[in-house]
Amino acid sequence: MKKKFLRAKYKKLRLGLSKETIEDLSLQIANQLLTLPIWNYDFYHLFLSIAEQKEVETEPILHILQGKDKNVVLPKTDVPTNKLINYLLTDTTVIKRNRWNIPEPLDGIEINVDKIDVVFIPLLAFDKSGHRVGYGKGFYDKFLAACKEDVVKVGLSFFESEIEIEDTYQSDIPLDYCVTPENTYSFKKG
Repeated sequence: MKKKFLRAKYKKLRLGLSKETIEDLSLQIANQLLTLPIWNYDFYHLFLSIAEQKEVETEPILHILQGKDKNVVLPKTDVPTNKLINYLLTDTTVIKRNRWNIPEPLDGIEINVDKIDVVFIPLLAFDKSGHRVGYGKGFYDKFLAACKEDVVKVGLSFFESEIEIEDTYQSDIPLDYCVTPENTYSFKKG
């Protein structure tokens, strides 16, 4: 299936989820993450969920990271450049919703992309090869392309994988893992 159709299909499926279901599934995803070999790193990039889009709630993941004393890096969208600026989450970080209702840090200690070890990635759908479908704005595509080559890319999804996304590009950067409430998919080579 093509990205355009997958985007519409999964937006509709997510809109059908209740708040309670989202909370339950998000907690299951956080628990599944604990089985991944990703906890020996220092800097973890974590998106903050957009409630209106019924995204995976990342608060349970944030609690895990803080409990493991990890450095949490939060993205802020820079619309003119279509890039993400990354800020270290501290006790003084102020979170505010932007014009699209995305919760993000106002400012703070900026973290260079080459410091980031693990990226948790929002998505709408993914396939058996680790390709993903996002909202289509390209923020994460640009961000992942700027990250170091061995950054660990972890998608979070309420739904299981599609067989194939037909219209992927050579420049698309596949996930290393995708975690759903029921399964952990690994796409790492070797």
